[in-house]
Formats: sequence, structure tokens, C-alpha cells
Amino acid sequence: MPQPNIVDRTTWLEARKAHLVDEKAFTKLRDELGEKRRDLPWVEVPDTYTFATNDGSKSLAELFAGRRQLLIYHFMLGPDWEEGCPSCSFWADNFDGIDIHLAARDTTLLAVSRSSLANINSYRTRMGWNFEWVSSLDSSFNPDFDVSFPEGPGDATTYNYEPFDMPAKELAGMSAFIRGDKGTIYHTYSTYARGLDPLNGAYQMLDLTALGRDEGDLPWSMAWLRRHDQYDS
Repeated sequence: MPQPNIVDRTTWLEARKAHLVDEKAFTKLRDELGEKRRDLPWVEVPDTYTFATNDGSKSLAELFAGRRQLLIYHFMLGPDWEEGCPSCSFWADNFDGIDIHLAARDTTLLAVSRSSLANINSYRTRMGWNFEWVSSLDSSFNPDFDVSFPEGPGDATTYNYEPFDMPAKELAGMSAFIRGDKGTIYHTYSTYARGLDPLNGAYQMLDLTALGRDEGDLPWSMAWLRRHDQYDS
């Protein structure tokens, strides 16, 4: 831990106000970035995907559940995996309870994995989650959105819009879709890697603390992480 700079309250307040100027500038820049994101072009998605759900087989259009927008979290749980990815599980701990708020803004949130629906349901029950989670095992949805690589990474593999050569068959992401007035489905946005940071409330809270994420001395950034039922009590 670095040696803290201990000061009196007046000096602390001056430093805090100076930092507030930077925070406000960042907030303004983030708002501007959000506007640019919303101005990105759309691309039509042929509704040829089929998903296994607890209410039967559904098309991509049906996953919208009658709403205008759809957010899909690409959860790393492969066909032969016994457990979901610890990192995706960390992110998914943020999903329960927000779906009702998103629905009020005409947006459906769900997760998709390339595992069987039975395996998804088993892991979801273990984790105590209630958010919608469907299987894309029998479709090309995950590979088409650059989050699953059934044959393993190859020369043409990309992730986060760049060449990718890590030995992984499943990776994480978030994709956004919208339905046009005539029912046409459009892909408007996808984000991966550090672009998923804003979805994780725990990380956002840790960023407010003196130690922050405190991951600098670890073998890799999330070496400390466990699924929420695997921490020592």
C-alpha cells in the first residue's frame, strides 16, 4: 500500500474540490461519448436464430418479449462446461432486480450461452439468479457475434474488433438490438473486454475507495475472484 498523504480537513477539501473539476469533465466526456454511441449506424439482423428457452424454442424477435430494445449478455458457459465462467458470474451478480427497471424503458435484458438449457438452468439455480438466460447451442448466434469459437481461435479470429489468438472457445460481451417500426431487427452495438466494466457495480464501488481494485500485485487482474458461493465465510 502506498504511503498516504495525511493532511488537515481544509487541505483535504481543497484537493477534493480540485479533483471534482476533473470528475465533472469526465462525466461530460462520458455523456458526449454516449451520444456518439447512439449515433452509430445500425445493421439489419436476419431473424434466423433459434434459442432454447424455458418457454420453448424462440426466435431472436421473440426474445424482445414485446419490447423495442434487447440487451444480450454473452455469458461464458460452453457446451462441455460444468460451471459458468467466474468473471461472467461476477458480472451476472449485477443483473437480478434491474430487469424491471429496464422493462420500464422498453428494454429486455437476458443472457445467452452456448451450453444446453438444462446446464444453464442448473448453474442458475446454484447461483440463485432469476434473470432470463437462454441457450444458443443450436445456432450460430455466438460465433456470429465473435464470442464463441467452437473450433478454437484461428487466423481469422477477432475479439473486441481486433485479431485474437488466445486459446479460448468462449468469451464475454454485451450486444444491443432494436426493432424497427416494421419489425425489422437491427444490431446497434456490441462491447467486449474492458468495455464491460460499467456493467459491474462492485468494480465501480471499489474504484471509489482508497485501495481501488487493488489488483496490481496479482498474477492476473481477477486472480482474487471466486464465484459468490465459493468465498470462505
